[in-house]
Amino acid sequence: MAMENNRLNQAIETLKKTGVRMTPQRYAILEFLLTSMGHPTADEIYRALEEKFPNMSVATIYNNLRVFKEAGLVRELTYGDSSSRFDANMDSHYHIICRECGKIVDFEYPSLINVEEEAARKTGFRVETHRMEIYGICNTCQKEKAV
Repeated sequence: MAMENNRLNQAIETLKKTGVRMTPQRYAILEFLLTSMGHPTADEIYRALEEKFPNMSVATIYNNLRVFKEAGLVRELTYGDSSSRFDANMDSHYHIICRECGKIVDFEYPSLINVEEEAARKTGFRVETHRMEIYGICNTCQKEKAV
């Protein structure tokens, strides 16, 4: 919990430095993202917070996610479906995604910086970033199929 509070305080400071005012709704969205172990959609965030903030709209969620993204606090994950997912873990990590239920799990792996360097060398591109995703079937879905 202390580490989550530290991350939350750092995120608030980052927003203040960029001139973003901290509203109760913005705080709640940020706190939800930083404590969520998943990769929620804007709709999932809205549903989680709508009881506490009945006058908040989904547009408010999207607007705040854009602010957080511009401040470098969250990353938007798009996977070809219509809804983006948001990840507040900005450390270098990768994702494994269940093809059945869409669950996304973070996993650590040594940096692929040498892959970026090789791609730049072979193509002449100035590589900015990379994203690796692995797809499979999660344990829960495997068990459900076995029944």
